[in-house]
Parts: sequence; structure tokens; C-alpha cells
Amino acid sequence: MSIIEALNKLVGRENDAEKLYKELNTETYRERPFETENLHDDMAIVNEAIGEYWKPRFLMDHRAKCAYEFMSRYERLVTVTLDDIDWESLKAIREEDAISVAEQLSFHYPSFVLNYKNDVAAVRWQLNPDGMYYMDEDGYGMTDDREVDIYGIIDRKGKVLVKFKYIEHDAELDAMRAEAEQMVKG
Repeated sequence: MSIIEALNKLVGRENDAEKLYKELNTETYRERPFETENLHDDMAIVNEAIGEYWKPRFLMDHRAKCAYEFMSRYERLVTVTLDDIDWESLKAIREEDAISVAEQLSFHYPSFVLNYKNDVAAVRWQLNPDGMYYMDEDGYGMTDDREVDIYGIIDRKGKVLVKFKYIEHDAELDAMRAEAEQMVKG
């Protein structure tokens, strides 16, 4: 059985979060095509090399000794639903393809789970890359595309606390994080 087949048997079932955590802590997941990155607050992300990029596949909660699939092998968000997107805020985005990426829950372009603090983390989800993304190693093929990112706030299981939305200022992200922190405090 391949590594991927073994993982597929563990993901997607809530009661297997502890088993997935144990599996992801084995030697197999410490070398390419996997890497583990510290996200602080006793959290980590297991990235997988898919295509040419490291992709955030699994969230690991070291306190609870549980792991959760955040993004599927096919680069689709697992813990995010269409209801977790503030569609009204996306009206400010002019790139129609970017909206389509959100509708498909595609995490294809460079996107990241940022550091955890007070049990929440911001996620930067790129819906449209800037033109350099398409450039080859010789500098050809660059387009005039504009980078479009949306942000959301997740909990330790990857569930969305504050909907993904298009923001124009860092202060908006700070407010989103503060709102999520209040939610987890109870």
C-alpha cells in the first residue's frame, strides 16, 4: 500500500483524528514529499509537495494529539464550505476567474495557513496569482494579472470562525482575528 493510499484511509473521519496524528508523526512524513512546519501555539502544518509547490495538507494539534486534513490531495479545501465565504466582499474583485476559484474551493495557487495565536490562525487564500506566477525560468510568459487574496480565520481543527473575505487593509485582518479570538474564549 502506498503512502497516499494509507493516508486516504485515515482522512475525513472525525474519530480518526488521533490515528492521523500518530501516522503523520512517523518517519515517513519527515521527508519529501512531506515537511512539517511549526505554526506556534502547539500547532503545525504538514505540507506536501504537489506539482512545484509545498501545499498545506494537514493541521496538527499537538495539545489534543489530533490531526485534520485541511486541503485534499487534489488541492481542494476540506474544512471550508461555500457558506464560509463572504460573497458580498468578493464583489470588489474584478477578476472573474478568481471568483470561480473560490466557488470551486480550489487552493491551487500559493496560499498559506499563517501562525496560530490564542487558538486561531489566519489563512491567506490566493484566488488569482500575479503575472509572475506564469513566468518561466527565463522570464518569459509573464502576464498582467493582479494578485487577489482573501482571508479567513480558522480554529485548531481548521473550521472557519470568521468567513473568508476580500480585505484592503491589514486592520481588517486584525479585527477578524480579534473576533475569532473572542469566539473561542466563549
